[in-house]
Amino acid sequence: MCGIFAYLNYCAPRDRRYVLEVLLNGLRRLEYRGYDSSGIALDADLPPPGSAAAYAGAPPLVFRQEGKIDNLVRSVYSEVDEKGVNLDATFSVHAGIAHTRWATHGVPAPKNSHPQSSGTGDEFLVVHNGIITNYEILKETLIRHGFTFESDTDTEVIPKLAKFVFDQACDGEGDMTFSQVVMEVMRQLEGAYALIFKSPHYPNELIACKRGSTLILGVNEVSDQNSAKSFQNVKSLTTNGSPREFFFSSDLCAIVEHTKNYLAIEDNEIIHIKDGSVSILKFDKEKEKPASVQRALSVLEMEVEQIKKGSYDHFMQKEIHEQPHSLTTTMRGRLKDSGVVLGGLKEHLKTLRRSRRVIFIGCGTSYNAALAARPFVEELTGIPVTMEVASDLLDRQGPIYREDTAVFVSQSGETADTLLALEYALEKGALCVGVTNTVGSTLSRKTHCGIHINAGCEIGVASTKAYTSQIVVMAMIALAIGSDQLSTQPRRESIITGLSSLPSTTNWINNLPCHVSEVLKLDAEMKELASSLIDSESLLVFGRGYNYATALEGALKVKEVALMHSEGMLAGEMKHGPLALVDENLPIIVIATRDSCFSKQKSVIQQLLSRKGRLIIMCSEGDISAVGPSASCRVIQVPEVADCLQPVINIIPLQLLAYHLTVLRGFDVDQPRNLAKSVTTQ
Repeated sequence: MCGIFAYLNYCAPRDRRYVLEVLLNGLRRLEYRGYDSSGIALDADLPPPGSAAAYAGAPPLVFRQEGKIDNLVRSVYSEVDEKGVNLDATFSVHAGIAHTRWATHGVPAPKNSHPQSSGTGDEFLVVHNGIITNYEILKETLIRHGFTFESDTDTEVIPKLAKFVFDQACDGEGDMTFSQVVMEVMRQLEGAYALIFKSPHYPNELIACKRGSTLILGVNEVSDQNSAKSFQNVKSLTTNGSPREFFFSSDLCAIVEHTKNYLAIEDNEIIHIKDGSVSILKFDKEKEKPASVQRALSVLEMEVEQIKKGSYDHFMQKEIHEQPHSLTTTMRGRLKDSGVVLGGLKEHLKTLRRSRRVIFIGCGTSYNAALAARPFVEELTGIPVTMEVASDLLDRQGPIYREDTAVFVSQSGETADTLLALEYALEKGALCVGVTNTVGSTLSRKTHCGIHINAGCEIGVASTKAYTSQIVVMAMIALAIGSDQLSTQPRRESIITGLSSLPSTTNWINNLPCHVSEVLKLDAEMKELASSLIDSESLLVFGRGYNYATALEGALKVKEVALMHSEGMLAGEMKHGPLALVDENLPIIVIATRDSCFSKQKSVIQQLLSRKGRLIIMCSEGDISAVGPSASCRVIQVPEVADCLQPVINIIPLQLLAYHLTVLRGFDVDQPRNLAKSVTTQ
């Protein structure tokens, strides 16, 4: 869940202040991945000629601080002033690394922040995203060899192991390259990781490697503003001499303001930057020497505006209000001639139609989106659908067969439990389909086929626009699989018409009404509702049918950001326990929009009213009299759309409610307590 970032300029003179700001700004872009502590490392000045030095390069300047990035910024500039560091000193080549942490081993504290060090002199420094599962064994071994440990982290074994390997080579009077040191370290590590190494023994060099955790390389050709074409040549990375800037990052959003030329690093690849060129080595634990690999850079299709708040106060607020646009981009080019065209599935549609069952696998919000899609996938395809929480599937080792299709849903495409479930399903021989928002993610690379939801960069930790886009993508998948069935053609056509009416693009298809834009007009009403709930300790949300998932997701949003206990419940289970909680103080949201379960939800409302329940009823526009609320009930009216698409509309008022409740309660909307955006640990 951590964010790692690095910057190296080659033959492009930059002063230390510039390097420092690039590193700190990179961390700001990655802060959603973890924000309980952070740190950076850059170079101090070279020692005077003739003075004794332990290594060839300049000694590192290392800064670590508990808390958010702003704490680190204040600490860095304070220490710089105290130490008399010259921020105006210019470097033609300089390498710096940075890290923002979500704690897994050790409480948030400077000693547990990264970069982690090999010890006195900081001969090897490492920033790490992931978990080393065999760190305890490695730690015991290193202690026996005289190393002392200062932190509680699993990461500290890595730089100390690098120093041990380096010292062993020096004692044997051997000459070891930086990549050889890292390779020997990788040989000992177990677990998931993305690592960046910096060492004064190898000045002006950076090495990155990964296994399981995301890592991106960005390259900016300083002298050529039109460098994208040159980078499509696989040999361009290995040439040196021209001025360049290199960036390592856990996410594309941290490099888009610097370059659009990037490389998604593959598992077991070692990326070595030296003298302005990039060497890519493929590590194999069974082989002594790695294979050399040549890769071309890709061009990033993202704009800087996507990673800025614009006129909004928070990213979550912005992303809720972006949903008309995000749904438009999700569907763009995919709805044609009253049908659906999904290029990512085209070659596998026959296999999908022959599946004995479809298994939706996800975690959190992505699981809820899949649950919302289950009813209409079964209806349109005739294929049974089962739901699996990724971690539970792995714990049970649940049965998966070759005739199954496993659909993996993940906004980031890097969710650890989902990726481990993917490996399990691949071993069982199932067709694996990915639904993700992140181009080049591990999920998109390892599945047999899939669909990108194209919702745009989502920075707020609580997912909003990705959720609605995931539902729409799975609706289109169901339409594509069931397109060979004549019996469902009228139903498919009505759903396609409904899809067309969701987003806001004027005259996009037949100038249909824009329902998402309409429901966003409830913003002020949801703020007023939030103010009435500000002192409540709990919230229940009842849904059923298509909107059971809406109840779960709405409650999850309130739980995530407003830090209020909230539970989404299947309304049909109300009489089997939850009814005991009902009184005049507990707020209860009942989702009762028009669908096949409408009459049952009306009955639920009456039962709750008879127990003096404090109800908030969500119904379709014009249905207030039909749901029959008492004068004490609050009513939220939403536009009516095709029943299977109603969850896309119904979740938006609950997202707005969670947002305003959080602001009014004085909590951090974009970085809620104890959470992080990309869950890359089990």
